[in-house]
Amino acid sequence: SQSEQQVLSSKLECVQSIKAGVLAEAKCAESDRVTLFPQKGGGTETQTQSSLQLLQVEADTLHEKVSSEDLYVTSILYGREETEREVTGREVTELVWKLCLAHSASYETAGLFMALVFELRHLSLEALRALWQRSSFKCRDNWQPLIDALPSCATEACVVLMKELVVSGEVEEDKVEYFFWSFAFIPKPTSGMIESLAPLLKSPRASQSCFLGVTALLHRFCSAHSSCEDVPAVQGVMRILGKLLGGNCTVQDSEHLSEMQLVLKAIGNAGLAAASLAPVLSSCASLSSNPMEIRLAAIQAFRRIPCSATVSDLLPAGD
Repeated sequence: SQSEQQVLSSKLECVQSIKAGVLAEAKCAESDRVTLFPQKGGGTETQTQSSLQLLQVEADTLHEKVSSEDLYVTSILYGREETEREVTGREVTELVWKLCLAHSASYETAGLFMALVFELRHLSLEALRALWQRSSFKCRDNWQPLIDALPSCATEACVVLMKELVVSGEVEEDKVEYFFWSFAFIPKPTSGMIESLAPLLKSPRASQSCFLGVTALLHRFCSAHSSCEDVPAVQGVMRILGKLLGGNCTVQDSEHLSEMQLVLKAIGNAGLAAASLAPVLSSCASLSSNPMEIRLAAIQAFRRIPCSATVSDLLPAGD
């Protein structure tokens, strides 16, 4: 049948000449025949000939030997030299304008954006507020460089400004979520950050990302500070979460059930800081009238709490 006929047939022959271990010449002849209608003998054929010839061999490049004393080990992480130059708000504003004018997908834009992030880290809260008043505009492609750069800034002043923008409603909802998730990646949280963000947990409109982002930041803070439970800012967050639990996590309806599950998940996120809530979590897990989802969530909230915390109420009698 026609379907069984070979439509394409090809042939390639090459002759290579090697001298002193180096390819000196290569000549190739290739033919390709395409038969569209075998019964009629119709088709096309192409023939290609190619030739490669070695023209010259360059002498070995001699590299200057480096003394071992000049070698050192360093991290491959990207770094930027800190300068003593004082960064001004006007300079950063000009940088935002340059970002707006640059092509969105260029090396220039990437370099300008990194420069913006690093320069934001040098500004005080007052300077950042003034910068926002001057540079909160959107570029022609609806991009706000300052909004995208703030989460990477990771200073206390930047976090406080982000919180203020969330409260004032000046940031679109998707960017607000972006702010909250970025809190979990701040390398060196401060008590000032925690104190600033704590009131957000009291808002009736506080989202899941708000609870989890703030408590993840709290966990990182406590991982780097011993006796963090004695820090007033940490205690403030724990009081808010404890009040949301009530005495034993009692819920009235399915809406309150989801909210309570979120609070318990946030407490588990907080880790070391949540040790003071261990007795309440035990009551939540032990109360048989609580929905099973709540009791399980209360037990899971212990996942980062130190073993020294009292959890005996969760264990069966006699164990």
